Formats: sequence, C-alpha cells, structure tokens
Amino acid sequence: MYQQNFNPTGSLWLSALLAALPLLAVLVLLGVFKWKAHWAGISGLVVGLLIALLPFAYGMPLGQALDSAGYGAARAVLLILWITFNAIWIYKMTEKSGHFAVLRRAFQGVSDDKRITAIVIAFSFGALIEALAGGGSPIAICAVMLIALGFEPMRAAVIALIANTAPVAFGGMGNPITILGSVTELPPEPFGAMAGRQTAFIALLVPFILVFVADGRRGLRQAWPAALVAGLSFGATQILMSQVDYLLTDIAAALVSAVVLVGFGKIWKPAETVGLTPPPTPMVGGSVDDPAFVRTHGRPGGDSTADKIAAFAPYAIIIALFSIAQIPAIKTFLGGFTVKPAWPGFHLVSPAGKAVPVVYELPWASHPGTLLFVSGLLTLLVLRISPASALATYGATIRQFGWAIVTILAVFALAFVMQFSGQIQTLGLFLAGAGAFFAFLSPVVGWFGVAITGTDAGANALFAKLQTTAAGQLGVPPELFGAANSAGGVMGKMISPQNLAIGTAAVGLVGEEGNLFRRVIGWSAVLLLILCVLVFLQSTPVLGWLVP
Repeated sequence: MYQQNFNPTGSLWLSALLAALPLLAVLVLLGVFKWKAHWAGISGLVVGLLIALLPFAYGMPLGQALDSAGYGAARAVLLILWITFNAIWIYKMTEKSGHFAVLRRAFQGVSDDKRITAIVIAFSFGALIEALAGGGSPIAICAVMLIALGFEPMRAAVIALIANTAPVAFGGMGNPITILGSVTELPPEPFGAMAGRQTAFIALLVPFILVFVADGRRGLRQAWPAALVAGLSFGATQILMSQVDYLLTDIAAALVSAVVLVGFGKIWKPAETVGLTPPPTPMVGGSVDDPAFVRTHGRPGGDSTADKIAAFAPYAIIIALFSIAQIPAIKTFLGGFTVKPAWPGFHLVSPAGKAVPVVYELPWASHPGTLLFVSGLLTLLVLRISPASALATYGATIRQFGWAIVTILAVFALAFVMQFSGQIQTLGLFLAGAGAFFAFLSPVVGWFGVAITGTDAGANALFAKLQTTAAGQLGVPPELFGAANSAGGVMGKMISPQNLAIGTAAVGLVGEEGNLFRRVIGWSAVLLLILCVLVFLQSTPVLGWLVP
C-alpha cells in the first residue's frame, strides 16, 4: 500500500522543487538542448520515476510506480492515439483518392489571400473539429490542410497549434467544463459561463497572432480587419453561448466566425493579396497534385457540385455522427457500453487515509476515436475506396507517426506517475499558498496541468478541487478559479509534448519537436500572462462584474 504525501520533505517549497524537476527536464531538453521529443519524454519519465521512488522524496513502491507509468501509457492509447490515428486516416484517404484536391480548391474559393484562409481553416474549422473530437485531431487535420494550401510544414504546424487554444476549454462537447462540475460537485453551468468570459478575450487575440505567423508584420498590417472580425465574432459567440448551453459553445462560435469571416471577405479585400501557392511536389502521405491527379476529381472548367459534396463529405459525416451521438437518448445508449475495469496492482491511499480507486474507463462505443473510426468506414463507402486501400492507408498513417508514438506514451506515463505519487498535487498546493496573489497564478495551475497531461479535461480533473478550495479560503466565487483552471489550460495545449509530437508527425517533421516548441512557447507565455492579469482583475472590483 502507498499512502500519498503531498509534502514529503516537510518543506512545501522543497517538495515543490523536487516535483517540478520532471517537467523542467522535459522543457529544458526540448527547448534548450534541442533534444528530440521522444528522448526528452523518456528522460522526463525517468526523472519522474526517480522522484517518486527515492525514500527522501515520495517513497513510492517500485511496483506501483511502474504500474502508474503503464496505466498512463494505456490512457494515451485511448485519449490520444485512437483519436489522432483515425482523424489522420480519414484525411489521408481523401488525399489518396484525389478528393482532397477538390477540398483544397474549395477553400481557395473562400479567399484569394492565404492569411485569411489560414484563419478560416485553423481557427474556425479547427474549432469545430475541437468541439466534436479534440484529442489533437484539429492540430493534425488543419496542419496538413494548410500544407496543401502552400504553407511550409513547420509554419503550418505552428499555426495549427496556436489556433487550437481558444476552443479547448469547451472542446469535446464541453467535456472539460463537465469535469469541473463532477470533480467539485458543483453545477457545471456557472463554470461554463465564467470560462466564456475568460477565453473570449484570448479568442479575440488569436487571429492576430495567426496572420502575424502566416505573413509577419505585413500580414498584421494588411489583414488585421479580417483578424478582428474573426476574433470578435468567435469571442462574442463564446460569451453568449456559454451562458445558454456550454455544450454547444464551440460549435456555435466556429460556425458563426466562419460565416461572418467569409461574408466579410465578400465586401473587403486586403491592400495586397498574398496568394495561395499549393506545392506541385509530393505532399504528406505521398500523393502528388499533378494535372492527371487533379482530373480524377475535377474539371478544367471548375469542380462540379457533386465533386465538392464528395470532397466535404468526410467532414460532414464527422459532424453529423458526433452531433447524433450527443442526442441525450443516443448518448445514454452508447454510454451503456462503457466498461470500467479496476487497473490491477494499485493500492493507493490519499493523505487523509481514503482509498484512491484507479479504473480504466473504456467508453468504447461513445469514444471520439470510435466515432471517427466509424466516420472513416462511412467515408470508404461514400468515396468508393476499396477496403484493401483503406487498410494500407491506415498502416501508412501509423508508420507516419513513428517516434511520435513513443513521445505520447512516455509523456502520459510521466503524467500519471506524477499524479499517483503526488507530485502534481504538491505543485498545486505550493501555488495555492500564494494568498491573494493566487488569483493571478490560478491560470498557471491549469497551464501546468495541460502541459503535463496534454488535455484540459485532465488538468481540470487534477486541480479543480484545489482551485475551488483556494477560492473559498480567499472569499472568491468558486467558478472564477475553476474556470481559470480550464482557461489557463488552453495555452498549455500548444506546448504539451504530445501535441508537439502530433503536430510534427502530421506534417512529416518527426524529430523537430524542439524547434516547434521554441516557435510556440513565447506565444503561450504571452497569452497566459494576459489571462493571469484578466483573472486577477476579475477577482477585484475592477472586473468583478464579469463574474456570473
């Protein structure tokens, strides 16, 4: 039996220093020494295991420490790989069949300017995918779409990662907010309403960052009206829908921002158009956009309506299937197939002496990865792809990820070693001891949780109770800090090693995670700082009126 101790050294700051070492190891090896992500992840796991095992630290038994790592790796298969493999598989089938060439031309029809098209794809369309699937799939899908429109692979990955921030707090049909409610045993609706009044300000800024990344200062100078329209429409819709139904917040914000931006593009054009330049060279997956390939689906005079419908069909299928799965009766039916076996070998007890159950929840029928897999099977039928070709494409998808799979498994293993040994809770308690200044640090707790776990839902499961407890001690409404945990986590998404691995794997740059990390860490820090200031002001009379 292992009883957790969140302050094993007797000095909270020293315990926190020890607990921070695994995360620091990963970030330093990635960002400073430019190690490949899988070696950085494995090294972080080794450091995390040592901190968990050492008798002067957490003193966790070897068997339970290794069991924690195994449990984390198994969770990675379910929460990340099963989702991402199927999302990329669908994309690669459309690419191999030639339908993606039609889809690309359809997106070109949205705007002749690649900076505006980048906002539509990465920000609006990516938010829709995040709302429905999550799990890194928006990063993977949007990155490869941007490459097909002429963006260099690394820039495409950076844009996709940065764009996948504003919608994350409400991703997966509001799952992070639902978890806030379940962990704290408070109604989730006030958390959703408060999160909308925080993430909307981030959403307003993200399109400006995207046009800057896409085209530097020229892009910001020339395309800022489009960025403003996209950010305002997305943020305003987030605020309004989060007050009504947080489950639908991202779907509404994604659709409204896309429609408004496309409409705006009909009446406004930038002073200089930066055209789309799709590469004639092999794209990710190996297909070539040569004239014969284009003629497979398309005509010299333009793509027909049938061509366009077929090209959009896979994504329409995804949206339809995920929407149907959210109908209460169907959701309950699919949820009935969930199995929750106890993970063997664990004998954990909390500091208060209460047993900590460890189960492997497997919602195999309702899981986003399963819904994506079914969407892929339906795509086979609609696009008339042979089973043999589809199977070969799936194999190619897995091979494309290569070492990224190791990265994802290692980082999830580290996350659960840190969680079950008590290291993550130590860091949370240390930050919560900052008194009134914790209002400023509250988003940092969520940012840290997502940087480790890769998911906003995971960070909320870890720290939601800590946040609301700290709020009670400071006399602050619990929804303020609870929502700040979720809102702060969205900035951690772009630097989490598993999402970096997904980004590099999707664009064919496995091993370049350190370079990608250095390109996004600054934006993550700037947006986090802005949110910290916002939450602090919301805890005071200055912006306290924003708290529901």
